[in-house]
Amino acid sequence: MSLNIREDSQEILFVGKKKYHVFSLSFISKYFGNIEKLPKSLKIILENVLRRKDNTAKLEDIQALIDWQNNGHIEYEIDYYPVRILMQDFTGVPAIIDLATMREIVQKLGGNANTINPSIPVDLIIDHSITVDYFGTKDALKKNTQLEMDRNYERYKFLRWGQKTFNNFRVVPPGTGICHQVNLEYLGKIIWDDITSEKHFAWPDTVIGTDSHTTMINALGILGWGMGGIEAEAAMLGQPISMLIPDVVGFKLTGKLCSGVNATDLVLTITQILRKHGVVNKFVEFYGDGLENLSLADRGTIANMAPEYGATCGFFPVDQITLDYMKLTGRDTKHILLVEKYTKKQGMWRYSGDEPIFTNTLTLDMSEIRSSIAGPKRPQDCILIKHINSSANQAKDKSVNYINYLDNDTGLNYVLQDGAVVISAITSCTNTSNPNVLIAAALLAKKAIKLGLKQKPWVKTSLAPGSKVVSVYLNQLNLLTYFEQLGFNIVGYGCMTCIGNSGPLNKDIELAIIKNNLTVNAVLSGNRNFEGRIHPLVKENWLASPPLVIAYAIAGTMKINLKIDAIGKDYHGNNIFLKDIWPSNEEIASVVQKIKSKLFYQAYKKIFLGSQEWKNIKVNNSVTYEWNSLSTYIQPSPFFENMKIKPNQIDDIINAKILAIFGDSITTDHISPAGKIDPNSPAGFYLTSNAVEIKNFNSYGSRRGNHEVMVRGTFSNIRIKNEILPDKEGGYTKYFPKRELMTIYDAAMKYKQYDIPLVLIAGKEYGSGSSRDWAAKGPYLQGIRVVIAESFERIHRSNLIGMGILPLIFTENLNRKKLRITGAELIDIKNLSQLKPKCTVKVIIKRNNEKKEIFNAYCCIYTNNELNYYNHGGILKYTIRNMIS
Repeated sequence: MSLNIREDSQEILFVGKKKYHVFSLSFISKYFGNIEKLPKSLKIILENVLRRKDNTAKLEDIQALIDWQNNGHIEYEIDYYPVRILMQDFTGVPAIIDLATMREIVQKLGGNANTINPSIPVDLIIDHSITVDYFGTKDALKKNTQLEMDRNYERYKFLRWGQKTFNNFRVVPPGTGICHQVNLEYLGKIIWDDITSEKHFAWPDTVIGTDSHTTMINALGILGWGMGGIEAEAAMLGQPISMLIPDVVGFKLTGKLCSGVNATDLVLTITQILRKHGVVNKFVEFYGDGLENLSLADRGTIANMAPEYGATCGFFPVDQITLDYMKLTGRDTKHILLVEKYTKKQGMWRYSGDEPIFTNTLTLDMSEIRSSIAGPKRPQDCILIKHINSSANQAKDKSVNYINYLDNDTGLNYVLQDGAVVISAITSCTNTSNPNVLIAAALLAKKAIKLGLKQKPWVKTSLAPGSKVVSVYLNQLNLLTYFEQLGFNIVGYGCMTCIGNSGPLNKDIELAIIKNNLTVNAVLSGNRNFEGRIHPLVKENWLASPPLVIAYAIAGTMKINLKIDAIGKDYHGNNIFLKDIWPSNEEIASVVQKIKSKLFYQAYKKIFLGSQEWKNIKVNNSVTYEWNSLSTYIQPSPFFENMKIKPNQIDDIINAKILAIFGDSITTDHISPAGKIDPNSPAGFYLTSNAVEIKNFNSYGSRRGNHEVMVRGTFSNIRIKNEILPDKEGGYTKYFPKRELMTIYDAAMKYKQYDIPLVLIAGKEYGSGSSRDWAAKGPYLQGIRVVIAESFERIHRSNLIGMGILPLIFTENLNRKKLRITGAELIDIKNLSQLKPKCTVKVIIKRNNEKKEIFNAYCCIYTNNELNYYNHGGILKYTIRNMIS
């Protein structure tokens, strides 16, 4: 029987009186094989394949997804087309710069610049640029917001131009909220619908984002994950995402959380379990009747941290709790009914007792979870709070007096000690979308204040909600005042502390830390605590729930066992313990139920308008951007220089130098920092030479639109350790053969001057953390052609390929130590023009004594599409050539 799959699979779905055409998965079961037990996340992938226009490859793809059920695994490549793209401004600005530059390149190569437009909807939410400069006062929000507009005028002007000239591109102005929360509360539709060819179609909403925590949207039953802006740009321009059908790990949740335990405690435990199990490049799908005891916001907390447990996504199927959340957040009632009818028809609805087929499964009884935090350097290192005291006491025991630092209430000097908490931040990303933990924090603050407790004077406190809805309901419930009385005033609506925009500490505190080399701490309700990320002077960072963030601000130190030690004293001198101020689950629930849907409607009805300052930014609507050659923020992309219509053959690598050797868990923050720019760094020298005052340096993240800053910032993290210089910390290396000590950037430029190719050597989990394009773009501009590691994180591996850098993995249980690589060696890699996906590559090490050693490495190019990107020198060049041809 001959089938026209795309036509024959269409069925009618009636929702009320409205008729929708859907690509029916029951058609698949009828003609190809039963899919009842297929994970819900893969059913969304299957529908994506079914809806594609091509008819030939689709047959094999559908069969491969059905065959996946045989053992929960199959080595098979498919093309995936997301419905839409989500960006934040740190990653979005360089992506839009690339598009603007591509318009000029297409013109030069004889094409039409207007062809460079997003072909699918793109939303960019400005949320990463605001910094905690002011805190602890009622006008902190106003002052920080004004500083944000002043510092970032050039960037915002560029985005305003992009908003005018590109099709399918919307910008959510600053001061609105963080991208993940806006996505969850407003943008996410679960089921997308549109009229094409005079038919009203409905299909699953899917999204990819240029922020790794795009995964939060999976809480809503929307399949989404983060990838680099490099790949996102190609997807914008109509290119498919090439992927292997993923393994899907089923995570069964049973029971419910005990009193005193919240979603943050749960997700930190899940992160530890899944990181240990190993889920890189895999989907995680949560199932089990325990899901009925988790609110949608709790699910969002878990889905948000998928990058921390290493998964592509952490998916929650649609159920009644999903629909209840849609009602709460003001979604249209007719659309909610469409979501229910569609997901039930397509087998995507979660029923009690569902037991899909998975690659493998894990089980967790939530009643066994206990209060915990994670740190001090990795989000997967979960520690019960009763054990934190002994962990913190491993720090050296020093103390130093403040210099002229007085508590305004008492007029007393204080002593800053090792283990002190100097930053305590309730941040927007992971937890402020969750009313349960925010209300818990507010009630804890209320009880603390009534007993006379307050934050320690050396703690920098801040509250950065993920959307304006949060501040509205805290105000209406008369709870914001309790945050404010403990110094947790609203400082802005954005990422802030979690991205490294924590702002300066008190000058005397900074001097005390530097002078005495103190080990001080930050406690934040975020998801990232990598070295050097939160603040350059804060060596240890801890992830905690909002109520624990406040508790540690009151304690002022990590050298405390909150289970048994007093957190402070009341007005009468009596010891107060954490249990005395911790609210019960019943207290929290009684307040949360007072949050109404009209708050969400009011907060989002003018989401795209912005402030008067935003509206006052005037730009033209020219097809190409009018670049300012003197700008230190916005410059055209350098990645298309000397580009030809046809790619050159990939040259073999001969006599490559090793630029750096790194150990395990090198994050994208290590490779390309997002925070403060050191005046004595290559990037600092560049800005100073361009007449930028230190006070106006802003952050690396805000300057991602200028490659001159970013290439100098690559490998400049103050905590990075290059094993070529085992006794030195920071972005330094040896320039061979002279063995001169210099910054990694300076050495790279010297090698580049003589056309010497460069190689990086690394350990396990290279490139973990944020989806950061510049962690691949920076090395590319430094002349790095190959990274050889023990393992890669998913997004960074694909970013390297997207920039034409070859990722290789040591095989046969070898690594840099067993091969005794010191950095003085030369590296040859031949036959690169003959590469195949997942092939074995021979790497030749040439030592000073002329002795050669050959070892095998595994090529981490997984698909034929990825191989095409590599052969073209990167995905963007491939896309341009494809469009012109």
